[in-house]
Amino acid sequence: MIEVLHSGMYCSVQDKGRFGVAKQGIPQAGYVDSSAAALANILLKNNEKDAVLEITFGQGTFKFKTATYICITGANFSPKLNGQAIAVHQVYYVAPDTVLSFGKRMYGARTYVAVQGGIQSEIVLGSRSFSFSITAQTLSKGALLAILPIQEEHTASFSKVRVSKTHFTTRYLPCFKGPEYAKLTKEQQVQLAKSFTISEDNNRVGYRLQEPLENKLSPILTAAVLPGTVQLTPSGKCIVLLQDCQVTGGYPRILQLSEIAMARISQKIAGDIIQLYWKTSYFFGNYKKIFNLLFTNCLGVIPSCFLNNLIK
Repeated sequence: MIEVLHSGMYCSVQDKGRFGVAKQGIPQAGYVDSSAAALANILLKNNEKDAVLEITFGQGTFKFKTATYICITGANFSPKLNGQAIAVHQVYYVAPDTVLSFGKRMYGARTYVAVQGGIQSEIVLGSRSFSFSITAQTLSKGALLAILPIQEEHTASFSKVRVSKTHFTTRYLPCFKGPEYAKLTKEQQVQLAKSFTISEDNNRVGYRLQEPLENKLSPILTAAVLPGTVQLTPSGKCIVLLQDCQVTGGYPRILQLSEIAMARISQKIAGDIIQLYWKTSYFFGNYKKIFNLLFTNCLGVIPSCFLNNLIK
């Protein structure tokens, strides 16, 4: 078991998310930085779908009641085991009664803590991910999380995984044209390619960007949206939807972030600068038709990795 001594700003259990439930109005949920979560599971030899802790701004404290192996990836908030500094992207053995805590922010916004075998929270609609509509929204002080006993001993290794800081520092977010992109004027398209600032209004539902575009577009009929969809609001401000977003919306969908862009923006904080860039492809030339066809066939929210696999 893991006991939550201090839950911090926002701490939740996340896996890859739940699919096929959009028709019921249920968000996809799941970890926002999929690359960081996947790395933690890979280093522990877990299944890539295993659940991890997603900690925003690293302000949590956790006590391990059971011996296990852990790996911390994503943002670096100076993790410590029993007060001793440890590295990110490395596997550690933790004995019973070991306390994991975090300190000074070095980079990033979201930290992922994986344990051997994954966090064993309740499975709801095919996923262990927390979602405000059907499960607890966050972990609270005193919560207990089930984990498995050690399944396999990890042998000592002097090798280290080096993760490029570019993932956390770059402003560039690759994306694709959305269904309503063609309705933008040339001037709006030029504006959209300029830099934007992350506003303080950001969370797992979405990131609102500060700088407005001149917008004379009319709202659209309610249509499907995905994590990564960029909506243009009547005020001209853009919203980048993330994992806990709604499944439909009435604002024009002007861009769709790639999976790597989703991971990058999830590690941004208020005041950070981003720049969107996109390319034309056959798939996104037919984006609206394919998007609506898949959604109508009740496949639910389409993971961004599915979009990426179709776009080469």
